[in-house]
Amino acid sequence: MRDEQLLDVIERYLNSEMNADERKAFELLRKENADIDSRVIEHQQFTGLLKQYGERVELENRLNAIHQEIDVHAIAEEVTVHPSWIIQLWRNHHSKISVAASIAIFAVLGTLFFTGYLSNSSTYTELRRKVDILNRSNINLTKSITDIRSRNNTSARITTPDKYRGTGFAITSGGLIATNYHVISDADSVYVQNASGKSFKAKVLYYEAKNDIAILKITDTSFKGLGAIPYTLKRSESDLAENVYTYGYPQDSPVYGDGRVTSSNGLNGDSIDYQISVPINPGNSGGPLLDGKGNIVGIVKAKQTQLEGVHFAIKSSVLLNAIENIPADSLNRKPNLNTKNTLSGLTRTQQIKKLQNYVFMVKVYAKN
Repeated sequence: MRDEQLLDVIERYLNSEMNADERKAFELLRKENADIDSRVIEHQQFTGLLKQYGERVELENRLNAIHQEIDVHAIAEEVTVHPSWIIQLWRNHHSKISVAASIAIFAVLGTLFFTGYLSNSSTYTELRRKVDILNRSNINLTKSITDIRSRNNTSARITTPDKYRGTGFAITSGGLIATNYHVISDADSVYVQNASGKSFKAKVLYYEAKNDIAILKITDTSFKGLGAIPYTLKRSESDLAENVYTYGYPQDSPVYGDGRVTSSNGLNGDSIDYQISVPINPGNSGGPLLDGKGNIVGIVKAKQTQLEGVHFAIKSSVLLNAIENIPADSLNRKPNLNTKNTLSGLTRTQQIKKLQNYVFMVKVYAKN
């Protein structure tokens, strides 16, 4: 359809003018077509800004009208004549002063928003972890080099210290790893480290910067493959208040955290994200978000800096679309995703024990 037709459809959708069948069909189209979904989000944000601007103009007009109603000269005379001028001033004009102060506060907040001081970039923090290489011991590094050289049969490599770290998880037993694009965005090389501490060289096979998703492929000759993936990627959306948990590497050892889905949309109503209450920190980026049955429902992404407990994860449906979009010439065959969940029915402790071999620390090496 033409742009004007698409805008008309989007307007009807946002204004709830569609019947149930039309709305269901359009929401299905949004899920299947990322461009249309992006247009809906952009239009929603644009109309929101227009509405906020209109409200700001209305507030300024009200403030001007109230200012004209206040007799400044009469107030000054009252202050001069009466000793308790503060009390008299408040008694005579407290209603107008209160309204004027409230409007002034809203006007200031509106100004801050439109000038960018309250923009999203100041409240949205991606969660890859920068490694402090100054704290690495030269003694330990020398010892490691000596140990490597003393081995007669080894495939170990000496590398420079990694600069960033995040988390990734296997989506195939052959070594395809899902993570965030922002984790590997400026990498010169990438390694993934398993739960036993062994590292494997990997390459960036495919990424979608807009959706903050990257697919890595382990290329290390020492990698012999994984067992059957124990979890599945959930295609449907999770429910509000559903129990979820994460498992990742904000530290050098894995960390578990649980919470709930607190919103079916992310920052500013972004429909590709969940808002979650799971505690996460730098290094959790790219880690799996799982439901109680052990299904992957999302990828940990970021948190809001100015509010405690407001965190975000990309929905698994977006990851599934990214996997489908991997160019055919990048792989010998289409990725074979697991369809049998062997984590379901297990206790959380048992799930974590099976999960740990499929979640990796992502190490990013960069010159700058």
